[in-house]
Amino acid sequence: MTRRGWALFLALGIIWGIPYLFIRIAVRELDPVVVAFGRTAIGTLILLPLALRARALRPLLRHWKALLVYTVVEIVGPWVLLGHAETRLNSSTTGLLIATVPIVAAVLVTALGQDRLDARRIIGLVVGFCGVGLLVGLDFQASDTAAVLSVLVVVVGYAIGPIIITRYLSDLPSIGVVTGSLVIAAVAYTPFAALTWPAHASAAALVSVAVLAVVCTAAAFLVMFALIAEAGPARMSMITYVNPIVAVVLGAIVLGEPITLGLLVGFPLILIGSVLGTWRSRPRSPAAVPVPGAEPSEVR
Repeated sequence: MTRRGWALFLALGIIWGIPYLFIRIAVRELDPVVVAFGRTAIGTLILLPLALRARALRPLLRHWKALLVYTVVEIVGPWVLLGHAETRLNSSTTGLLIATVPIVAAVLVTALGQDRLDARRIIGLVVGFCGVGLLVGLDFQASDTAAVLSVLVVVVGYAIGPIIITRYLSDLPSIGVVTGSLVIAAVAYTPFAALTWPAHASAAALVSVAVLAVVCTAAAFLVMFALIAEAGPARMSMITYVNPIVAVVLGAIVLGEPITLGLLVGFPLILIGSVLGTWRSRPRSPAAVPVPGAEPSEVR
């Protein structure tokens, strides 16, 4: 990979590692629906002119059903559930749980007959799930159960999204898919955001929503498209192993979140499991499904 490719990789790894920090800050004052609405609405305003200029929206009309399902499982549900979860969970813990997306994706594509599991990958999946079990068992109380389950639902949604892209939307312009999904999500959130709109909010909460929209959504996808063009989608799978590190470090430094025993034990197991469970050692045919977690459909 070239210097430009590594620079894009590092930038995207950081950008997709910081949403959990800013979600945590925003939901201290704002309803999670309001946060999700602000993120999608502002992101739409930024990307829509680019999508219109590229004439990338009209092709979506033939595939509106798949786009709608993709938007629900990748944005509408996950972004609200993440917000609610982070009213109880540390941002670093949430980011680490989300790091299991490639593991779940590997299981799903295998169940669909689009991939196979060899001994190395099975070991990786077992190690990764053991890491999650230790993280949950050592760090969480019974009162956190709903929040943990919400994040795990998000994980499943994030794993299903790329499969939908691969099967039904892969021939469409990426910026069109992203912009179209943001438009649908913003419209879906609008009535609920209106009902929970705050009378006032601090500068920290408003800035957090702006960062989520401008940096973690609009800029993230522009950087992602550039990285795919520079290094290909397979190299992007490594982003998954960088994001949780950024989330844990920022949570500890900015929010003073503790480095718990669950993080110390579960963190390395989840990362090792993700690497072993999703890293392909042999090249696949051009028709093969891309590496789980490496899709240009990831929205964080």
